[in-house]
Amino acid sequence: MEETVTPYELPNRTNHSFFFADACIPPAEEAKLHRHDAWELLYVIHGRGNRTAGDTVQPFTAGDIVLIPPSMTHQWSFAPDSADENGRIHYLMAAFSHTFVEQCRELFPELRNRLIDVSFPVNALLFGVKSASVLGNRLMRMRGKDELKRLCEMLLLLPDMFTTSDHALAGRPARIERDVQRMQQICTYVMRHYSHAVTLNDIAAEVGMNRSAFCTWFKHFNGMTFLQFLTLYRLNTACELLKDSAKQVSEICYMVGFNDLPHFIRVFKHKIGVSPSHYRKNIQ
Repeated sequence: MEETVTPYELPNRTNHSFFFADACIPPAEEAKLHRHDAWELLYVIHGRGNRTAGDTVQPFTAGDIVLIPPSMTHQWSFAPDSADENGRIHYLMAAFSHTFVEQCRELFPELRNRLIDVSFPVNALLFGVKSASVLGNRLMRMRGKDELKRLCEMLLLLPDMFTTSDHALAGRPARIERDVQRMQQICTYVMRHYSHAVTLNDIAAEVGMNRSAFCTWFKHFNGMTFLQFLTLYRLNTACELLKDSAKQVSEICYMVGFNDLPHFIRVFKHKIGVSPSHYRKNIQ
């Protein structure tokens, strides 16, 4: 059975030109797969998981900033074990209609000059480190501000997000089809079982395929094997634990599903570029 895509209307549309949220909530309270007629810029402060944007499912982590175009189906599925000590995840989100952008361009020549040759994206965008720092700082400055000061930051935010080339593809518009639904099911399974052994037979059975057909389909759909995907998810989780906890490297190794410490260190260094201990030291 296909998952329902919920049409969602942003609140406060009568008395506000855009919507800003500073959300600290349990992971289970985050919206399910939905769409709305606004641009959405979301900055993950605490938490990780998998993001669905159009036809694409990608892992996300703290620090990610993504722009979702109007009417694109999307969902942020936060891993329950990525919540803080109070059981909450944290993100900032600004949502605004395209009419708002056009009205700002018409009213303010200074903004129109910055956006004069802009081609608005039809795809979801994941911003690079440099742009994410600029956009994240603007969103952070909106916290605790009154409505007028937030609007001032918003006018600065618009050219920053629409004129940068520092971004990567995070999803294309698409109907929610069987393959995307299947990938969501796989991501949910991985989030729940990554700390234990996950075999190809297990995951193929989960989505109702035989092993051979599953391997062929997964490589075609994702550009990597399932085992590569699983390893990447485990390493991303290990990075978060190294950054946010005081657990020993050996303990983290087994927590994320590796059963051999030297192998974990070799794989981590090959994929991340440094050993787990050096990664933690550099982050600190």
